[in-house]
Amino acid sequence: MRIYLLSLLLLAWLTAFCNPIQAAAKIEHWQTPQGSRVYFVHTEGLPMVDIQVAFDAGSARDGSQFGLSALTSALLDTGAGQWNADQIAQRFESVGAQFGSNISNDMASVSLRTLTDKPLFDKALETMQLILGSPSFNEADFQREKNRTLSGLKQQEEMPAQIASIAYSKALYGDHPYGHPGSGLLVTVSSLEVADLRNFYQKYYVAANAMVVIVGDLSKQQAEKAAESLVSGLAVGQKTEPLPEVVMPVQAGRQYIEFPSSQTHVLVGMPGTYRKDVDYFNLYVGNHILGGGGLVSKLFEAVREKRGLAYSASSSFAPMFRKGPFTISLQTRNDQTGQALDVANKTLVDFIAQGPTEAELNAAKKNITGGFALRFDTNKELASYVSMIGFYEMPLDYLDTFQQNIEKVTTASIKDAFKRRVVPHLMQTITVGGSAKKSEK
Repeated sequence: MRIYLLSLLLLAWLTAFCNPIQAAAKIEHWQTPQGSRVYFVHTEGLPMVDIQVAFDAGSARDGSQFGLSALTSALLDTGAGQWNADQIAQRFESVGAQFGSNISNDMASVSLRTLTDKPLFDKALETMQLILGSPSFNEADFQREKNRTLSGLKQQEEMPAQIASIAYSKALYGDHPYGHPGSGLLVTVSSLEVADLRNFYQKYYVAANAMVVIVGDLSKQQAEKAAESLVSGLAVGQKTEPLPEVVMPVQAGRQYIEFPSSQTHVLVGMPGTYRKDVDYFNLYVGNHILGGGGLVSKLFEAVREKRGLAYSASSSFAPMFRKGPFTISLQTRNDQTGQALDVANKTLVDFIAQGPTEAELNAAKKNITGGFALRFDTNKELASYVSMIGFYEMPLDYLDTFQQNIEKVTTASIKDAFKRRVVPHLMQTITVGGSAKKSEK
């Protein structure tokens, strides 16, 4: 059996690199009798399938118990039914399958990669189904995972990047569900009980709140059967209410946090765009030119190349169900923080006022579209894209029309979108590092 598994895995590895998935992906969509949405893409050439089951149960659903979603997700495969964590791991290992769980602000998900040979596939699927439908939430496992989380949170207190990120989210979102770290805070995680995880699971891990993504060499009939099996152990439940809209800042803000380091971490931004935003492609291409294009972006050139004020400077949009952050980030020497901030802010203001040149736009389009197909040239990567499309209920032809939408972007449309959506006098600035005087000694 082991030789057979290794042979199949080697074949899968070789095929993944020799036969990349085509840019167009036919996404089929239906609902299970339990009310779960299913998104399926049939692919050939790999004797494998990637499955994701996602729930509207990310950290934004923590309420006041920050870290609850993350702990619930982490405990799913520590015990299910009569199996403990070791037995679950052994079941997956015996068939060459890989299982994982993860959360973001918006969603919690579990994933499975397994071979499609029926005995192997059936055992992997059965194991995943029991994890989803009958997690144990054992007290001993809970305490161990809770202590591990608390240890990690204590370590984060010594990490300036993490300190900056937490303060930044709070500055942008305040009391909105996006305003706290997904892993929680020491004070909130410390007060969690195993009963809290069980209650969270019972409320959010339900069929009406679930989405199944299947990408691989299965027939539609096999995919239908697999999807129904995976959610069969879940209570029907109800779909959660949409998150509240993000309240935009009313004025600029700046917060400096003292930290004993020679470098200062800088984050500047505001709530930016969301997944179904009509301005998304204009903002995406524009940001590629401003700070998302790496070594050829305007921020990198102005801050790093011309003045040597930072090793790197970049910008990004992080679209979510509601407005995710637009962020300019850099790290600089403590005594250069003010100068680096001035250059970054001026670069942004100039870009908003003037927009990109035609040459910059054409170069950005070529860079984005030229590498687009490589972003999902494996089943696993394609499954992640399909999960995003399904969870946010985006058009099923999103991948097929992506490059067309990029080509429609103009210098005028970028300039218009940035003027309306990125407002310098509403930007929040977080700096974490040592004082300039200390760095000069």
